[in-house]
Amino acid sequence: MRDFYPTIYLSPHLDDVTLSCGGQVYQQTRAGQSVLIVTVTAGDPPRDALSGYAQSLHDRWALATDAVAARRAEDLAACRILGADALHWEIADCIYRMNPATGEPIYLSDPDIFGDVHAAEHGLVERLAAQMRALPAHSRLCVPLGVGHHVDHQLTRAAAEQAFGRELVYYEEYPYAQQPGAVSRVIAPGAPDWQAEVVALTPDALEAKFAAILTFESQLSTFFTDEADLRRQVGGYAASVGGERLWRPVHP
Repeated sequence: MRDFYPTIYLSPHLDDVTLSCGGQVYQQTRAGQSVLIVTVTAGDPPRDALSGYAQSLHDRWALATDAVAARRAEDLAACRILGADALHWEIADCIYRMNPATGEPIYLSDPDIFGDVHAAEHGLVERLAAQMRALPAHSRLCVPLGVGHHVDHQLTRAAAEQAFGRELVYYEEYPYAQQPGAVSRVIAPGAPDWQAEVVALTPDALEAKFAAILTFESQLSTFFTDEADLRRQVGGYAASVGGERLWRPVHP
């Protein structure tokens, strides 16, 4: 890592920044800026047996062994395309995390991971905030807005705000953001305390974003039917908002 980055992006999972901000990252690095993408939940799962829910996701991803290591490799390949540095933290994805009081898995279904953060994990916010304060110096920290209400996105945003207040830039998470009403459930239309900033993407940047998303082979079936569908959906959403959309709090 470098001592200073103009922009650091916090990615709850190993594909969130590429899916949401890949075009702007590519444009920044092409302009000579250094960019760091920090994946918060990139740690290995526990050595014990996976929950049935986690195993079902591994089956969908077609990753029988070393699933997280394979996903980290996908992220490194994406970062090479985008020109960004990568940092993987050791906390595991929520599908692997255990309740420290009971030793049982905390999140066992889709409703669980898109619900509220479990009470057993409230201390995790403080732990993540401490790690964030130790990040390299930077001019701008981009964090997830929380569109989709995934627990790992909620934790990442809460920890960043605990560490730095609201002097942050927020990105709306794709593909959740393309669901009707998803963004407005976080930011009401015309909300006076938020200001949108649209980053226009060059054709080259959009192509780089497509290519970077395609490196996440294990995740493609979750969101897309094939490459043509990926291009249609990602390109269509970019066209609808004018590129990639960021949000800034408006301070009185």
